[in-house]
Amino acid sequence: MRSRAPRTSITHRKTGKTPITHRKAGKAPITHRGARKTSIARREARTAYLFLAPALVFFAVFFYTPIADILNTSTLTGPHADRFDGLGNYADAFRDPDARNSFKVTLIFAAATTIGAIVLGLALALLANRPLRGRTLFRLALLVPYLTSIAVIGLLWQNILDPQTGILNRVLTELGLPTQQWLITHPLATIVAVTLWMITGYTMMLFLAGLQGIPQEYYEAATVDGAGAWRRFRCITLPLLAPTTLFVSVMAVISGLQAFGQAYIITGGGPAKQTDLYVYHVYETAFRDRDFGYSSALSVLLMLVIVAFTLVQLRTGRRGEVQY
Repeated sequence: MRSRAPRTSITHRKTGKTPITHRKAGKAPITHRGARKTSIARREARTAYLFLAPALVFFAVFFYTPIADILNTSTLTGPHADRFDGLGNYADAFRDPDARNSFKVTLIFAAATTIGAIVLGLALALLANRPLRGRTLFRLALLVPYLTSIAVIGLLWQNILDPQTGILNRVLTELGLPTQQWLITHPLATIVAVTLWMITGYTMMLFLAGLQGIPQEYYEAATVDGAGAWRRFRCITLPLLAPTTLFVSVMAVISGLQAFGQAYIITGGGPAKQTDLYVYHVYETAFRDRDFGYSSALSVLLMLVIVAFTLVQLRTGRRGEVQY
């Protein structure tokens, strides 16, 4: 038998024209439609990068560049941070009793504000989620402190807690109760309470959004099965609020570790460094002691602690998420 040569084209029966179609082993024919899709995808990618460019430039200038500068300054020493010291500042931070004390105070502060924000925020969200009259005004009143500047809140509570002219002691006097030196006898507990007053409205709104995202059919089915209010809360509400609780806890821990205004405005870090929060200690080291290298090292250590806490919370929190 005579062998035939492979066909490289197919002639159209009506027009007699031969379309450009090549049959190669293992390759699909190249069409104009595929090339056009590729071109459109490239144009869309260029457009996306064009819109992202301002944000990337912003992060590069105001986020990554300062971090690189702090990392560099943390290896320097001297009043003008002009002598290389390697890891000496980091070693000093672990030996410094004031730094250890401020870190301990900050951990207590962050733990108390995080637990309080979760408990109070969830309780108020459950209350605000009920069909009560005036609930919109109730939600707004709780959210206003969060929208107010920390400087305004600090000055407000400094006047309220004043032992001589403060409103709180006046109320205690009218009730026949002894007045208190709030910022002397219980300074850390006082700024924790002020912080909770400020942030609880925000956490309430987050939990409220989570509650309104839970389908009512779950509660109706549980009620039909004979589940009481506590069991519905424990078996339906809490598990389905796990993502919201994780977000609230992460944000509250970060906010607590970075707290500054409460110590700076209300207590000044005192008395006897009982409210010497970590960021306030970094501020004092940099601008009072003029030790920018050491304060930069303290800042880097705080950043590492925040990243570590966040990663641990995300890993442990995602294990508790459930879906029905």
